[in-house]
Amino acid sequence: MTWWRDAVVYQVYPRSFQDSDGDGVGDIRGITRRLDEVAALGVDALWLSPMYPSPLADGGYDITDFTGVDPSLGTLDDLAELVAGTHRRGMRLLLDLVPNHTSIEHPWFRAHPDRYIWAGGAANNWKAAFGGSVWTRDERAGRWYLHSFFPEQPDLDWRNPEVPAAMRDVVRTWLGRGVDGFRLDALDSLGKHPDLLDDPPAAGPPPFPDTPDAAGLERRHSRNWMPTIRPVLAALREAAGDAFLVGEVYRPTDELGPYLESLTCAFVFELLFSPWEAEAVGGALDRAAGLDGAAWVLSNHDFGRVGARIGERNQRAAAMLLLTLPGTAFLYQGDEIGLLDGPGGDPPVDRYNRDRVRHPMQWDGGRQGGFTTGTPWLPAVDPAARNVADQRADPASLWSLHRDLIALRHELRGGLELVAAEPGGLLAYRRGDVLVALNLGGDELDLPAGEPLLRTHPGPRLGPGEGAMLRG
Repeated sequence: MTWWRDAVVYQVYPRSFQDSDGDGVGDIRGITRRLDEVAALGVDALWLSPMYPSPLADGGYDITDFTGVDPSLGTLDDLAELVAGTHRRGMRLLLDLVPNHTSIEHPWFRAHPDRYIWAGGAANNWKAAFGGSVWTRDERAGRWYLHSFFPEQPDLDWRNPEVPAAMRDVVRTWLGRGVDGFRLDALDSLGKHPDLLDDPPAAGPPPFPDTPDAAGLERRHSRNWMPTIRPVLAALREAAGDAFLVGEVYRPTDELGPYLESLTCAFVFELLFSPWEAEAVGGALDRAAGLDGAAWVLSNHDFGRVGARIGERNQRAAAMLLLTLPGTAFLYQGDEIGLLDGPGGDPPVDRYNRDRVRHPMQWDGGRQGGFTTGTPWLPAVDPAARNVADQRADPASLWSLHRDLIALRHELRGGLELVAAEPGGLLAYRRGDVLVALNLGGDELDLPAGEPLLRTHPGPRLGPGEGAMLRG
């Protein structure tokens, strides 16, 4: 059995995890310092959001060197120590790989302009992920380049054989340094029609949240063009061998199959964006139940924290949901202590209002939550109310529930059999001989029969926001 089946991967946003030198920014030595706390949860792997050299136009996803470490975060030696420390604790380390684009400050943009996509003008009606046209004029080149995200992030042209060759070298370099795999960023953005055809008007609302201008278009030619994507993924898989590859594919579940021809797994975003209602969540689970390669996520560095999105009272049930599904589960740092969205930066650091989900990790109840001895790059949210130290000492805490769920997760067997998804709020499914029952509604429900294995709350019934695992 491969390690990643039913594994729990813990996402670390490096700038917000632990500062080791007092400059207010999290770093790689800080991550190494906190490995014991992460290992205590029982997770199987860590995924680091980008820690590469970057001018930070997009939180590190605008990269100037795919094989380096940003000096503000540490050195290659620091990363080697992190790899070794992770492995010593029986965990694996995954990096973020960004194959769609570079920073506009990457040396390739000037030295190898043919590795990017150019036109004589705004060649079509495609819209960028953050709004506006995908086309920006480069005054120095006298041409227009394509960027699926911010203008500082020009898209690579994977039809130029130099690009897959260079990216395969990146993959092999990191695997040679002991990294165990990658989360692949924005994969559907790689699929562009080679003739740059206009996107047609949308026949209905987009499957997932989008900008208003993009929501009016069906992204038929600007995204998800499989004749382009398949060879890209094949090239990455060839370089990765049997290493773990999870794809960020911003598409509905029924479109993930072709990606999984090369990927280990892909995120099921339909669950993340489902309303917190039993019928909606049950439908998302049912659509993905037969998918060989589901990766589950309820929050990350781009979207609102789970407690802020569905309400604090539902955090325990959400933890039970995430950590009892078959496949690979991804847990975002801070969700295990119930960290909520914060106020963001003042002034904002991120132009797309994602500061609110990137506030520092809270390790203790001190003023800065144990994150830094200096001034944090984003303020702490509420360390006295939510922190790791207090919750580790409390067997009834949310942190302790996550630890207990992860321990039980490795005893679950079989796929997912949906039992109930009722308008009244009951969501129930089986994993082998274990029934998971969750109350996603507003009224108390009868507790199903069975031998209790784990409860989110004590009591004779299943209240709103509560869950139970039962055998029998």
